[in-house]
Amino acid sequence: MRILFIGDIVGSPGRDAVRHILPKLKKAEAIDFVIANAENAAGGTGITPRVANDLFGAGCDVLTAGDHIWRRQEVLEIINNPNIIRPLNFYKDCPGNGFGFYNTKATETICVVSLIGRVFIESQSESPFVVIRDILPKLKSKTNIIIVDMHAEATSEKVAMGWFLDGEVSAVLGTHTHIQTADERILPCGTAYITDVGMTGPFDSVIGRKKEKIIERFLTGMPIRFELGTADIHLQAVIVDINPNNGKCLAIQRVKEKLNQEAEK
Repeated sequence: MRILFIGDIVGSPGRDAVRHILPKLKKAEAIDFVIANAENAAGGTGITPRVANDLFGAGCDVLTAGDHIWRRQEVLEIINNPNIIRPLNFYKDCPGNGFGFYNTKATETICVVSLIGRVFIESQSESPFVVIRDILPKLKSKTNIIIVDMHAEATSEKVAMGWFLDGEVSAVLGTHTHIQTADERILPCGTAYITDVGMTGPFDSVIGRKKEKIIERFLTGMPIRFELGTADIHLQAVIVDINPNNGKCLAIQRVKEKLNQEAEK
């Protein structure tokens, strides 16, 4: 089974990349299921019903989120959509789902889980380690194919989660920092791991925002309205190959595809 996980989609540039690149990528790589982190997909922060529908229409099967999920009030209209996953370790009274079970094109059942870190990140959440530990027996009773989006700032917290879940889930894939790391690997007990899948959006920027504005903020320390970058748009992702019989990962590879903006005009 081949699963594509798309790194943080940033605003309309990121959605353009998904719309134009994803259909070709799915066909070329024989992808069975697509997961995308979409917490920054609406104007660079948050998600709306229109944006979610756009991404589903482009070929995404499940959208995961993170600390920016509540930035737009409209998200409450779609937060209970079973194909939109907010962090599982948010406080229990939060609306929405922290995991879901889905049928893939390969006819296997897959579980997708979203977790959020607590180191250097603002979130009202419980320990992701305790929460995932306590729910794992329930998840594993239904499928052995479990993909975890670990949305966190600290590299140490993501690496620790990878080791904590090695052999318990199929993959622990990091998001949030928008910089694709080169540490993809299969851990000793069969879990795929990468610290950050990367960003889908404008690379002529500072993690998606116009570089001039970010540099000005660093120089002056003054509040500045950040704007999205518009050029050098890429889709970053990973493809994980999973043995459906035992849920172990067979391979993990990074993806970086550039959008030809002139051709797509």
